[in-house]
Amino acid sequence: MTSSLLRPRGRTRTGAAGASGGAVAEGSTAPTRILDWRDPLVAALVRELGAGPAGAGSAGAGSAGSADPARQIAFLHRAHTWISGAVRPVYSVQDERPVSEVLRRGRGSCSQRLAVLEAVARAYGVPTRARGLLVDGSFWYPRFPRLRRIVPDQVLLAWPEFRLGSPAGVSGAAASWLTVSELLGGLRPVAAEQGGGFTNAGPETLFEALSRTAIDWDAAPTACPGTGPGAGAGAGAACDLSAYVLTDLGHYASRDELFARHGQTLCGLARLMAEPVLGRRGAA
Repeated sequence: MTSSLLRPRGRTRTGAAGASGGAVAEGSTAPTRILDWRDPLVAALVRELGAGPAGAGSAGAGSAGSADPARQIAFLHRAHTWISGAVRPVYSVQDERPVSEVLRRGRGSCSQRLAVLEAVARAYGVPTRARGLLVDGSFWYPRFPRLRRIVPDQVLLAWPEFRLGSPAGVSGAAASWLTVSELLGGLRPVAAEQGGGFTNAGPETLFEALSRTAIDWDAAPTACPGTGPGAGAGAGAACDLSAYVLTDLGHYASRDELFARHGQTLCGLARLMAEPVLGRRGAA
């Protein structure tokens, strides 16, 4: 049993016009309140990863090097690996926490760690946008087996997308958007070799699983190993989580816009009470 009592009031969460046609969110490389990549702490991380942020006079946004898709992919893979090792996974419920503060604390939820990846992508000149998904709270039952009654009935997920450089040899062509799963789990042969779907149990979080598993929110409704009743084992590298999607809210230029439109998963009072505990609780 999930709960709707902790949800923000006065919010109507229905699919946006851009969810399946209509206006398309183009995304951006600009800093936002959440994706504050001009902060010195974020800029230092970008340099550590082997690139200077925009305006730094090195291989940052707008440089010829950062427009090469192969270099962009390699950079973002390095960033994901760094975040996985340096930012401890916890269950923080403050989705609008700025990236600089996540780095300062050294811990963050999957959503916050994805925001870090988006921020460094923008600093490197890779436009990002966010797709809004309302996910059934039962997806988190394996993480909170004794607290099911207070798990929210729906969780608002900001799923990042990235636009790499234009395809080679196609002059003036608009580059395609790649989901974070396609970027990290779908473009490396090693991902298929490692096998096994996301089990949603144990220390591995969804953020870590992205490096080896193609997370899919759109395919036929079949569960990954261990994520639902009757789930089988050994589903290979692909992981279909579409059975948990309640509503597709469409695309937004940034996660800031998504949360401004639909609010965070929990209401303000619930976040205030839960954050001191969940914001330090490890995902293991």
